[in-house]
Amino acid sequence: MKKLVEVSEQEIRIEFALGCKCRTNIHLKSLSPTAPVAFKIQTSAPHKFLVNPPSGLIPPLSSTTFQVVLKPQSQLPATFPRSTSDRFLLKTALAPELASDSTPSEFINSWFNSATHLTTHDIKLKVYFLGPLLLRHAVSVGDVEAARKLIKRQRSVVAELPPPEAESLYRVATQPDDTNTSSGNSDDMVGLLLEAGLKVNENAGSKGWSELHVAVAFDQTDEIQRLVTEKERGSLDCRDKEGRTPLHLAASKGQLESAKVLVSAGAQVDFQSKDGRTALHRAAANGDRRMVEMLLELGADPTISDYDLGRSANDVAGDKGHKEVVKILDRGASVLNAARRGEVEVLESLLEKGASLSFSDQYGLTPLHTAAIKGHKDAVMVLVEFGADLESRDAEGHTPLHLAVEGGSVETVQVLINRGANVNAKSKKGATPLYISKLMEYQHITQLLLHNGAAASLD
Repeated sequence: MKKLVEVSEQEIRIEFALGCKCRTNIHLKSLSPTAPVAFKIQTSAPHKFLVNPPSGLIPPLSSTTFQVVLKPQSQLPATFPRSTSDRFLLKTALAPELASDSTPSEFINSWFNSATHLTTHDIKLKVYFLGPLLLRHAVSVGDVEAARKLIKRQRSVVAELPPPEAESLYRVATQPDDTNTSSGNSDDMVGLLLEAGLKVNENAGSKGWSELHVAVAFDQTDEIQRLVTEKERGSLDCRDKEGRTPLHLAASKGQLESAKVLVSAGAQVDFQSKDGRTALHRAAANGDRRMVEMLLELGADPTISDYDLGRSANDVAGDKGHKEVVKILDRGASVLNAARRGEVEVLESLLEKGASLSFSDQYGLTPLHTAAIKGHKDAVMVLVEFGADLESRDAEGHTPLHLAVEGGSVETVQVLINRGANVNAKSKKGATPLYISKLMEYQHITQLLLHNGAAASLD
């Protein structure tokens, strides 16, 4: 039998509260163009629910509403949001002989029971209990799945919470009660609430975290992006009770993308907390190579000392035994990366702060080697001006001039020659810059080398 009515909701969704009646309305629309449709609602728990009206008649292509009432309950539902023990059955049938929509409900109910050979179309409706009370309970016991299902069916349950209730819910999420046997779910729970629109005001919680602190702490990149574009949310360098900014937290947790978003939006990369530590101190203490490298590239100053013992980030890394980080904090790795990309301003900034020029990668390539082979003439000039070794060798014995020739940039080769590079230097296999130029068939570079004293007999 074809469907006779359209139901506004395929579920009975009731906002649950203790000790009072809870109501929800369900709308029905007749799909019959000629005959009225009779309906009757039955429940599996008549001791628990009331339906008003329990039955009725809908004129052709018209609509009506019935209300489901949950009687006052003294306990929380055994299961939620889906109440597995509760369900409703909506019975519908064409009733051409019942011409008036004012036909008493009792008569329609009797009609359903007495009609012979009656063909009905039945719709099963499941029961879901929603609302802030149940959400708070799910949060307190760490039931992330129940909270997720609640929010899915009632997005406003989080987003429209008044500020005091929102902050209270946040505290419950971060400090669940003793019944929570899944403390590891705390991060997931807070992340879920933030994604659903939980608003946490400045200095919320025992740690004094701002809304931005919370978003960073739980690595909610989209939320961070939203917050940093809303100036009214406060400073990007807002501090918690320990004087830590959101960038401190991002650095402590190794959240590269969050840290990048914050600094790009204007967060101070060298902001010091109450103990004098910067974000770079935090990353160095953790031995986090990637975070240290990124912060250095973003302009972090590794010479800043903390207030307690006067230690720099390098000192902290050394005390913790993080040898690789100590090496990076000489800022050599950042110089190498900037040289490879030809980032002249970054190079100048790093070198002005005393960054190392001698750092080399696993192939023995120094910053000057990498800038030379990429043909970054201006970067080569900056490196040489700051004292880069023109005769440094990579693992194969190549000088920067060898690699500049290989890269094919006449201007870069000219810069190195003008600054005094040895045009007859040999690699471990005896290759000279002239040999490489001829091999690569670079006629202009070959003539330049010969004009500047390259010995043809050595190639």
